[in-house]
Formats: sequence, structure tokens, C-alpha cells
Amino acid sequence: MSLHSDRYTYRITWSEEDKEYVGLCVEFPSLSWLADSPEAALEGIRKIVAEVIQDMRSKGENPPLPLSSKKFSGNFVVRIPPSVHRRLAMQAAEEGISLNRLASEKLTQ
Repeated sequence: MSLHSDRYTYRITWSEEDKEYVGLCVEFPSLSWLADSPEAALEGIRKIVAEVIQDMRSKGENPPLPLSSKKFSGNFVVRIPPSVHRRLAMQAAEEGISLNRLASEKLTQ
């Protein structure tokens, strides 16, 4: 298994429809692995991700960067309706804080 495939973001969840555990990888949303146990689902999804990475590299393609390797600036733009923007700006003014701080507090609650 590729060392780099271990740096990806994996999640195991139960599928009521399949009556099995599903292994998922955030960076490869089209991949999944069904198994009888969470451990087997994790092992399966890690193996398939490693195989896909190897295949991509053999074709000269670059696999996606693991989320754990990405640098985040802390800035992102969100579009909201003008009425919501107005309501939040008024709330921030009433609380004596910036709109940015209000939005940050709401997102981290």
C-alpha cells in the first residue's frame, strides 16, 4: 500500500440499504468499499485508494492532494441573500462586534 494513500481522509459508516459498513475517502468521492466489519471496510477502501493512486501515477496523472497536506488560509467567500446579510449586519452592530466575528462565531457553534 502506498505511504501517501494513508494520508487521505477516510470515513466508515453503516449502510442500512446494504446492511454492511461502507468505507469512504473524502478525496476520492466516487470510491467506496462494502464490508461486514468497520475494520474490513477501512482496509478495503485504503487498498482501493492505493490502487487508484498507483494507476493514476502510471498514466502520468496527479492524484488529489490529501486534505491533511493542504494549507488553509482561513478565508472563504459565502454568498447569502441580501436580506440575510442585512439581518446579520444589524445583529453584529447590536452586539458591538464585526460581521466577520459574528459569522465566525455562528459557524463554530
